[in-house]
Amino acid sequence: MDKQALATSVAEALLSIKAVFLRPSDPFTWASGIKSPIYCDNRLTLAVPAIRKIVENGIASVIKEEYPEAEVLMGTSTAGIPHAAIVSEILDLPMGYVRGGNKEHGRGNRIEGADPNGKKVVVVEDLISTGGSAIEVVNALREAGADVLGIVSIFTYEMKKGIERLAQAEVKNTSLSCFTTLSKVALEKGYITDKEYRMVSAFQANPQDPSWIDVE
Repeated sequence: MDKQALATSVAEALLSIKAVFLRPSDPFTWASGIKSPIYCDNRLTLAVPAIRKIVENGIASVIKEEYPEAEVLMGTSTAGIPHAAIVSEILDLPMGYVRGGNKEHGRGNRIEGADPNGKKVVVVEDLISTGGSAIEVVNALREAGADVLGIVSIFTYEMKKGIERLAQAEVKNTSLSCFTTLSKVALEKGYITDKEYRMVSAFQANPQDPSWIDVE
């Protein structure tokens, strides 16, 4: 399956179970205060075996194509952990995960499972927005001696800030699907109207500008 066919298939799957969905006429409010027409909870993919298979096989295929030299998969805590575990089974690779901070008891580990030191590592993430949390994980792995090849994520908002931050940190991300593809699929499948498509397109162009809500 080529990249665009995969992106479309994953977008259809995410929309079908509302793991990602668009609600431009009744926007969500992010912690930053930004009004957003999009909501993402990719944890829902774990609950539907048919959708889960599309996602996990998609991640596996991207890793095989983009990072064939990968030696270890590392999930982000917590949403990336189950995906990393399932895909590591598909690819027969060691797996671990990175905590949000050092454990406060025991050995105080931040990285659990496979030892990334000296290994070529791929990070498995569920969502890329501003890129901050993913970059923190990559930095923790680099400090532990890993050669981080890149990130594979299920979905990206394609936010300019996230793209720029990943580039500055010299981190490559490959997402199965993205905001652009999902909004087009949503229009084609009748999840949103023509007007709502114009609204979400305006939001994507500049999330900080609330005037997208008034687009006609």
